Amino acid sequence: MSHFTTMKTRFQNLFYLEKALNRLNIKHNKQEEIKLQSNSSYNESNLTIPQVNGYNIEFCWNGKEYELVVDMSYWIQDCPIETFIDKISQQYASEVIMNESKKLGFQAVKYQQNKDGSNTVVLERWANQNF
Repeated sequence: MSHFTTMKTRFQNLFYLEKALNRLNIKHNKQEEIKLQSNSSYNESNLTIPQVNGYNIEFCWNGKEYELVVDMSYWIQDCPIETFIDKISQQYASEVIMNESKKLGFQAVKYQQNKDGSNTVVLERWANQNF
């Protein structure tokens, strides 16, 4: 008997979530739906990670964040779901930090992946001073 599991995440930005999946070489598809609400319509995007058994992994927008929806009976990834989410979370956080810092004028001078799996990022920004 299958059972769908929904896991809350903190993934709120589709762009950064897609970048994280791309960096981790996790193949995914974007599904866009047009939703009708009152007198207007809007696009809602979800991400699907196909599995060879046909029971796909999905990141579905709940209005606040992307929830992971999966049937745990058919999980066939090479690591447990907790590790899978941790890997994506770490890469997502890295994408957010790097890109949002860039918007503020910072640039990465060092990016290092440590033996314990953590990342070290050194950013710098030069102040413009008119002398």
